[in-house]
Amino acid sequence: QVQLVESGGGWVQPGGSLTLSCAASGLTFTSYVMKWYRQAPGKARELVASISTGGTANTVPRFFISRDTARKSAYLLMNSLKSEDTVKYYCSAGTGSLKYWGQGTQVTVST
Repeated sequence: QVQLVESGGGWVQPGGSLTLSCAASGLTFTSYVMKWYRQAPGKARELVASISTGGTANTVPRFFISRDTARKSAYLLMNSLKSEDTVKYYCSAGTGSLKYWGQGTQVTVST
């Protein structure tokens, strides 16, 4: 079965950096667009990064997305973190009409 497992979340001080990982299994990784979303309580889920099957990346400021075919993983590097980045982050994999989601990982930015 298809699985997306996020990891790397946790507590970090303002201005710090954090890298989230998304390990995929049960799918042909090279056929999927990988994306990262974030969702704060009471707000809609927001796309923060995407990377195409060919490696073309799009991100919001301060964030960087990458993918590793050998590891079947996608990564989100978050820099200069702020308190408003304290939300839950979700990984997704999509191709055609198929879309899969990870369970999410919490990021908390505070002193």
